[in-house]
Amino acid sequence: MPQKPLLGLTRDEREAAGRLLNAFFHDYEESVARRPLVPEVDREVLSGLLETPFPDQGIGVEGVFHEIKEKILPNSTTVAHPRFLAYVQGPPNGIAPYAEAIAATINQNCNFWQLSPAASVVERSVIRWLGGLFGYGDEAGGILTGGGSIATLNALTTALHVRRPHFREQGLQTTGPQLVVYTSVEAHRSVDKAAAILGIGLDNVRHIPTDDQYRMRVDLLEETVRADRAAGLDPFCAVATPGTVTSGSIDPIDAVADVCAREDLWLHLDGAYGALFVLSERKRAAFEACHRADSIALDPHKLLFAPLEAGCLLVRDRTRLARAYAFSASYIAADEDPLMVDYMDYGPQLSRSFKALKIWSALQTFGVDTFRAVTDHVLDLAQYLADLVEAAPDLELMASPSLTAVCLRIKGATEADHTAVLAELIEDGTALLGPARLAGRHGIRACVTNYRTTRDDIELIVTRLSDIARAGHGKDIGTPEMAR
Repeated sequence: MPQKPLLGLTRDEREAAGRLLNAFFHDYEESVARRPLVPEVDREVLSGLLETPFPDQGIGVEGVFHEIKEKILPNSTTVAHPRFLAYVQGPPNGIAPYAEAIAATINQNCNFWQLSPAASVVERSVIRWLGGLFGYGDEAGGILTGGGSIATLNALTTALHVRRPHFREQGLQTTGPQLVVYTSVEAHRSVDKAAAILGIGLDNVRHIPTDDQYRMRVDLLEETVRADRAAGLDPFCAVATPGTVTSGSIDPIDAVADVCAREDLWLHLDGAYGALFVLSERKRAAFEACHRADSIALDPHKLLFAPLEAGCLLVRDRTRLARAYAFSASYIAADEDPLMVDYMDYGPQLSRSFKALKIWSALQTFGVDTFRAVTDHVLDLAQYLADLVEAAPDLELMASPSLTAVCLRIKGATEADHTAVLAELIEDGTALLGPARLAGRHGIRACVTNYRTTRDDIELIVTRLSDIARAGHGKDIGTPEMAR
């Protein structure tokens, strides 16, 4: 009988691991709604995980599953809980753990296609489908990333290479006037972060004010671009947001695209939260102009409910992506094949995991229509939440919801009051919600991007908020304004 590899498992060990893993999946699925939203952190256990040396002799399959069940799981946030609504992060879909296990088993390195031929085609099919949602044609392309922030960073890198053809050789800000990026005051911090990382500098990021619906003011965008150009600067990129992270507002993409066309700017869309609402028939018109963008960032680990990490960058002209990232090396023999894509030429990574499998598997398992239905489901729940808030005498909406982010406040409450309310909701197991700040006003934000959430969950949250507001007090609440 052949000897077991040093890092392999015997047949009995594989059977035990499979049995224990399946039991873990089943138990977690059955208990998720009853689990604490945020764990009561056992600091002694976590300190032990940090300080205890790894064993010279392994504890085996049964031992490691015991450690996970007793130490890891109880100290983990229950992001799949139906009332986990603080962030734009839904639970993974049902097939995802199995797809991830298969991806780990075959361990394809998705860099050049000879190391991952099927994976190359699967990723290409996912990218083509995503691009098609926004009207991108055959000349488009893209790459799956770790998330929307990386996608936006890669998009700005690509835009740099387009604006400065010798950027690769000469570097940044040495071949012309200083480059300037434009976005709104409601944009995600990833735009600032990308500008800082790339050396553009935060001083060269313009945050354009928004209108009364928290959408970028296009008139002020154009005015600012022209003022910067007159001052000798080089406006090169505008980042619009179809679904801002706080309120879900959708910037006027068509009008921004008009400005970009007139002023010769690369147009990037940060659709990490909002772009995939294009799946809903009722929201499709709001995303109709997306095809005019040079690039789009989106997150399948949000509205497609893929497990982390699964972001995506789409580029209308894929040759521009390759121009920014393709490098040759004598130790990599990559033969061209019209069916395949060498994704090492589309982003900064060489070693890349098979992220596409979990997205492809979910689309195959459930079908696109199911994802359309889920998208409408969370939109319906967000509107239901907004309607209940409007009907509650002690609560008020801070903005009409465009997508599934609902910002509200308790009338008369201060920022400290709202912070205390959020803590109380966690402590009593009602919900995990987040803070909101719009136009200088503080409140509470619920983002319904969880396919497990029901109308009962929404009703429970609003009832509890109303009770707190009427009582005018909580464990840390008791300001005169709240008591009136």
